[in-house]
Amino acid sequence: MQKKGVRGQIYLYTGTGGGKTTNALGLALRCVGHGLKVVIIQFMKWWKNTGEYKIKDKLAPYYEIYQFGRKGWIGLDNLTEEDKRLAKKGLEFARKIVKEKKPHLLVLDEINLAVYCKLLDVKEVLKFLDELPKETHVVLTGRFACRELIERADIVNEIVEIKAPEKFPTVKGIQY
Repeated sequence: MQKKGVRGQIYLYTGTGGGKTTNALGLALRCVGHGLKVVIIQFMKWWKNTGEYKIKDKLAPYYEIYQFGRKGWIGLDNLTEEDKRLAKKGLEFARKIVKEKKPHLLVLDEINLAVYCKLLDVKEVLKFLDELPKETHVVLTGRFACRELIERADIVNEIVEIKAPEKFPTVKGIQY
């Protein structure tokens, strides 16, 4: 258990390699194992057939996950006003849930990409981070993390793909 008065850390996982969300989920699992509250907010994601979403009822009340993305493939070349509205709604929801649930760990999955795509203003994200209770640990994931978020984070990991076969099939339980 964390000592009282210890400031929560901001972890940032970025890069072009796979495993950013997986790293965040590893921290989440550790927290749940210790009986600590975890809230995951996914930006630009909607698919409820992922392992991290399907496990939510089994890990409740220590684990909650919420998605703020429209149905369908969301790529850098097909962003819409709905995507922007949902991202803003996700950040507002994060503000609300932090006050109500007081999680030990808050995961903002794909928030780096949402900022990169201008669905969220980096100044609003920084303001949110500054307003967090000092005990809350936060994970920011997603490609293309901006300089401001990298500088604000306490721990930054870049996930780099060194080798991956072409046409590698996604595997249930591994990639989703």
